[in-house]
Amino acid sequence: MTFAEKLLTVPPPLDVAGRRIKRYHVTTDPAGIASDVAEAAYALLPALLPEPDGTPAATFTVLHRGGDDGAYLNAYSWVWDNVLHFRGAAAGQPALGCPDRDPARFVLPDRPWIGCVWELPPILHERDAWVRHMLTPDRPDLDAYVRDTLPAGTTGGRS
Repeated sequence: MTFAEKLLTVPPPLDVAGRRIKRYHVTTDPAGIASDVAEAAYALLPALLPEPDGTPAATFTVLHRGGDDGAYLNAYSWVWDNVLHFRGAAAGQPALGCPDRDPARFVLPDRPWIGCVWELPPILHERDAWVRHMLTPDRPDLDAYVRDTLPAGTTGGRS
């Protein structure tokens, strides 16, 4: 099996349902993820977010356009001060319960998977950024956390 890193881009953050959302896009296409796929994914995002629990409301997402028809939106939200909550959606992948191969028709699979090898690099960076800006300082700095992203480039980049 041949492995190659994919392209990683970092779109600007969003505010959704009272949460600050950091975003990562993963694809092999230098043009990026098609706007209809991104719009469909982010329209579903509120359904992937946990209820507020007093933790600063922050989430990071990984929107991944697979090499086939698949598209995947992973939402990782900080809860209980230092715990990462996960919820994901998939489109265009019948093996995950998608009704067809349309990469803009997202469903909520019931698999306990948290991400593939191209989706995992942001998790390490985000863990360290959360500790750096939210858990270590005397006063947590949510704005600094939101600004601290994995650099664009490839999924093999380091934080």
